[in-house]
Amino acid sequence: MTHLAVDAWEALLRAHVTLIKEFAEDFRGERVSMAEYDVLYTLTGFPGGTARLGELAATVRLSQPGLSRLIERMEGEGLVRRERDPLDGRGTLVGLTADGRAAQLELGRRHSRSIVARVGTALSPAEQAELKRLCLKLRARAEGPGQRAGDALA
Repeated sequence: MTHLAVDAWEALLRAHVTLIKEFAEDFRGERVSMAEYDVLYTLTGFPGGTARLGELAATVRLSQPGLSRLIERMEGEGLVRRERDPLDGRGTLVGLTADGRAAQLELGRRHSRSIVARVGTALSPAEQAELKRLCLKLRARAEGPGQRAGDALA
């Protein structure tokens, strides 16, 4: 017996996988990969474009070890900088460099146009608003009370 919740999840998952593959094509041949863009974009949401590595890992689609390797590469490319957390010497802060911020802005404009072309043409404005509302509701449910955004995904 199939449950509507399972069917809804399957549809959401398949739509996500399909769209991510399409969006990944937008980054083919670019200096910044989709995973790197995700890190750059996520950092723009933190004060000063800087976050603790653990906070960043909780909000991107990578494990902390995978993120650490990616950050090391990105630091070598001049997109981010790493430094010890002055409040907790065991922690690492990751911050955007001027070059990383510029790359995020440039690619972000193109990526936004791609999102509008793929999602905005497939769904009416009312459907887009409903999709956003439902996704936020699912995310809030998954994160639970008292957790910061993304903690349940870590």
